[in-house]
Amino acid sequence: MKFGVVRFPGSCDDVDALRAAELVGEAELLWHADRDLHGVDAVIVPGGFSYGDYLRAGAIARFAPVMESVAEFAREGGLVLGICNGFQVLCEARLLPGALLPNVSLRFVFRQVELAVARAEGPFTGACEPGERLSIPVKHTTGRFYAPDDQLDALDASGQVLLRYAPGHNPNGSLRDIAGICNEQGNVLGLMPHPEHAVDPLTGSIDGLKIFASMRVHLDDRVLAF
Repeated sequence: MKFGVVRFPGSCDDVDALRAAELVGEAELLWHADRDLHGVDAVIVPGGFSYGDYLRAGAIARFAPVMESVAEFAREGGLVLGICNGFQVLCEARLLPGALLPNVSLRFVFRQVELAVARAEGPFTGACEPGERLSIPVKHTTGRFYAPDDQLDALDASGQVLLRYAPGHNPNGSLRDIAGICNEQGNVLGLMPHPEHAVDPLTGSIDGLKIFASMRVHLDDRVLAF
């Protein structure tokens, strides 16, 4: 399979995402001004910054030409993974519900956290076990997930919350400890933690690799089904 990793002006984790994806498949960078997705099987909208986040995190990137193609790709069932700033971009593009607000501390946080797998099935967490703990770092200033109570209830009821911060590990005040959600169709995931920074033993954890491996297994199974 082939991953496409979007590069915006200011992206700083695109290369890390590219290298993580290359551990389970092929990968190439996609330029923000190019609508051509180059026939990739999955798209990663990486973390870092995009267009300096001068208005709101992800607000300008949402209008990038490449995002028009990413939105169409998602509507057709293609896998899209948004990490940190990528999560913010996907929310701004209305590919995911809710919003990411400033951390309750109003400060940048950078630490290793534990995530609990709330739903161990589907294209992003299929390689995990229910309730499994994943050790993955976070680094953000605007990462507090927010949605109205009725929308939060709907996300819980429909199984769209895939990852939660484990007790005592919520770094930003996200409501209901939400760390990662998917859309109703299950093919778009946004999460604030950085799985691409947890794919090598030298970093102290390879738990992030399970997200990328899940995507690979899902796509391989889909090909075999045909």
